[in-house]
Amino acid sequence: MFGTGSIHLGENTLVGAHCTLLVGYAPDDPDVPARGLVIGDRCVIGAGSILTAHSCIEIGDDVWFGRDVFVSDASHGYQDPETPIGLQLGAHQPVRVGAGTWVGHGAIILPGASIGRNVVVGAGSVVRGEIPDHAVVAGVPAKVVRRLEPGLGWVGSRTDDVRPAWTTAEVAAMMAGSQDSERSQVQASAPTQSS
Repeated sequence: MFGTGSIHLGENTLVGAHCTLLVGYAPDDPDVPARGLVIGDRCVIGAGSILTAHSCIEIGDDVWFGRDVFVSDASHGYQDPETPIGLQLGAHQPVRVGAGTWVGHGAIILPGASIGRNVVVGAGSVVRGEIPDHAVVAGVPAKVVRRLEPGLGWVGSRTDDVRPAWTTAEVAAMMAGSQDSERSQVQASAPTQSS
C-alpha cells in the first residue's frame, strides 16, 4: 500500500486479506492527488482485490466486491515502440462505482468506467464506459443483460423477457393474501362436528 494519505476509507468498511490499495506511481510520488482513492461507508473489498488510482477512483456507500477484483483509472501508452511500455504513461480517466453495487469475483473495471447505483457486475466481467443504475452487466466487454425499468419491472436483453418488479408493500400484501387464502382452504376442508 502506498499513497496512504490519499486513501479514504469510510466507516464500517472491510478490506479483505492480500488487497492492494495504491495511489500514485511510487511511494514518494509528488503528484499524488489529495483524494485519489475514496471508498464509502459499509463497503466490502474482497480478498486479493487491487485498486490502483492515479487521478481518482470513487466507490460509493454499501458497495461489495468479490475476491480478486481489479480497478484502475490509468493505462499505459504505446506511442514509442522502442520505449518499454511500462515507462510510457497513458491517460488517466476517473472511475466511479455507484452506491449499493455488487462487483463479482475477478471482475475488471477499466479507466473511465462509470457504474451506476445498485448494479450487479457479473464475475469475470470487464467493465468500461457508462453503466446505468439498476442494471445487471456481464461479459467481456460487459454488456447490460437486465435492467430495472420503472413501471415495467426487470427487462432482459430479449424483447420478450420482462418480469414484474414488486415493491416491498406489494410482496407483503401478496404474502398476506396467500396466507389468508391457505387459511380459508384449510377451514373449508376441515371436518365439521355434529352435535
